[in-house]
Amino acid sequence: MNRSKSRRRATRHLRIRKKVFGTEKRPRLVVFRSDKHIYASLVNDEIRPNKVFFTVSSRSKAFMERVGEKAKGGNVEAGRHVGTLAAEKAKEQGVAEVVFDRGGYKYSGRVRALAEGARQGGLKF
Repeated sequence: MNRSKSRRRATRHLRIRKKVFGTEKRPRLVVFRSDKHIYASLVNDEIRPNKVFFTVSSRSKAFMERVGEKAKGGNVEAGRHVGTLAAEKAKEQGVAEVVFDRGGYKYSGRVRALAEGARQGGLKF
């Protein structure tokens, strides 16, 4: 019985979520990747429902101002820019350390670039 690609990713994500938990001092940096864009959110899991501090994406206004209107959101460079934007916003909120939640995706390509961009921006994993 073959399961779909998205179903396998959801299963991997649940397996990761059992171990990764965001707190007030060390929130969870969540990654979601679509075909054309990449998204990063900072989440506190101690509060129910989970509190989302902010979300940054390759569709956001800050991304378009930094990279330009013609930029594509589905490549490695976009992931790096979204990671640095997430780090800047986290610093504004007073967050220096995060727990990285790759969302069931392989740690390569855009996901890795986002993580490296966040580290370059000053976040510690």
